[in-house]
Amino acid sequence: MHQKDLRAPDVVIGADTIVTVGGLILEKPVDKQDAYRMLSRLNGKEHSVFTGVAIVHCCTKDGQLDTEVSEFHEETTVKFSELSEELLWEYIDSGEPMDKAGGYGIQALGGMLVEYVHGDFLNVVGFPLNHFCKKLVELYYPPRRRDVQRVKHDSIPPVDTFENLSDTEQGSSDPAQGNEGGSHRRAEAGGDRGQIPAGSQGADSNGTVGITPQFPAGLLELIDGFKASKALFTACKLKVFDVLKDEAPLKAMDIAGKIDASVCGTERLLDVCVALGLLEKADRGYCNTDLADLHLASDGEYSLHGLAMHSNDHAWNLFTDLELAVREGANVAFGRKAEHPVQSKQTKLQFMRAMHGLTNLTARQVATAFDLSRFTSACDLGGCTGALARALTQQYPRLKVTVVDLPEVIEHVPCFQPEGRQTERISFVPGDFFKDDLPEAELYLLSRILHEWPDDKVHELLSRVSGSCKPGGGILVAETVLEENRAARGSLPASLNLLVRTRGRERSLPEYRRLLEQHGFWDVRLAHAGDRLDVVLGTRASPP
Repeated sequence: MHQKDLRAPDVVIGADTIVTVGGLILEKPVDKQDAYRMLSRLNGKEHSVFTGVAIVHCCTKDGQLDTEVSEFHEETTVKFSELSEELLWEYIDSGEPMDKAGGYGIQALGGMLVEYVHGDFLNVVGFPLNHFCKKLVELYYPPRRRDVQRVKHDSIPPVDTFENLSDTEQGSSDPAQGNEGGSHRRAEAGGDRGQIPAGSQGADSNGTVGITPQFPAGLLELIDGFKASKALFTACKLKVFDVLKDEAPLKAMDIAGKIDASVCGTERLLDVCVALGLLEKADRGYCNTDLADLHLASDGEYSLHGLAMHSNDHAWNLFTDLELAVREGANVAFGRKAEHPVQSKQTKLQFMRAMHGLTNLTARQVATAFDLSRFTSACDLGGCTGALARALTQQYPRLKVTVVDLPEVIEHVPCFQPEGRQTERISFVPGDFFKDDLPEAELYLLSRILHEWPDDKVHELLSRVSGSCKPGGGILVAETVLEENRAARGSLPASLNLLVRTRGRERSLPEYRRLLEQHGFWDVRLAHAGDRLDVVLGTRASPP
């Protein structure tokens, strides 16, 4: 380069691409399991693809190499379809994910995973060619003085402004030809050099010509987001998805009769659910999407119907007091402190349904986040319906699991118990893990427990676990682990949920490491178990 730049300028171009989802950067996978974790995070979700580009112009100045660097980045939004485990592994086994950011290549087999792309397709491939070409025009064909127009408004002194660069970008590489083409296009539109295209530019009170801001569609969707949630909750409460799972397609009139609602109101609700991707509409009537059949009908193994109902009947009301909670820094509901969900008899069963559905979605990922085959006994504290215990016994044939929860929870467990041999190695013990003796076990499980409690109760519980766990035993904590900058993965900042509902908090990995080490657990490691859950494993050290 040092020799060549003496004869003619060189341009050096560098680019690199990353994939991000929920604030987490996904680079190239290190192995197949890493590729599976990446693709599982992207499954059925939108993510962003960023490419950073550096353009280095090299030339000679006073006999020495001189460089000028210009940088930019491009973002493209990509949505994955809902993909089966078989399809994910088939793609991983093809070998294609191993050298691709995010674990997929859209230009090859990975294209079959993608539902839609918003933005520059080539940016997802690895280089934003359109943005790059515009940048070259900006760098090497800047607007000339004669392209600067003088705008005068009333008594305000004239100010300099540039014409739209697209005139040069869309025309010939010759700036003169580009300007001529731009003038011709303006003439066709009925304007002249001094006319501003309607809806794109305008002068403010200071006489400065500006560009009308882009329509904030995403922001408006966010503002209206509560309406979509309420429509989903209402459809669940009226058992719309249950009706359509049993009988479909059905007309709005037929559905209204089955849910005891007005035809007009039912039809509007159904059409909103169609727009949200929860229902499909055809000439013969409405029917569930696969997503609704799997997760919104109340009787499915992976149903989130209970979670939707708990969100509607309890979380919704708590979040109406979010402003008060933010101001006071404490959980407040209707002017009083919020109680733990299972303390209310009226909400007990509904809360169990919510936790059962949520745990079922992630139980297998939690059970396989680490190799737990060295343990032969486990105790799941606050294990509710035993969904995690079942996943563990299915994964580890030698493992026996004891589930400990409050008596009023244990009495309803039979409602959630499937038939089968997998329950033979699971036992349920009623008790309060703050007061009663903990069952002996080699591994203690705390899934979605610690974030619910204030620091003093967390230390009390971990002290009790530490006292029961023998050296070489382990503790497995399943929680949303914050990044070190306090950012949470997932679409809903769960810290706000904790603010309005409990006195607990989430923690980062360094905080969990210090917490567990303080209670005698070392070799603390982290693994991800889906998009919104992480698993922390610690080993009980021998007393000093």
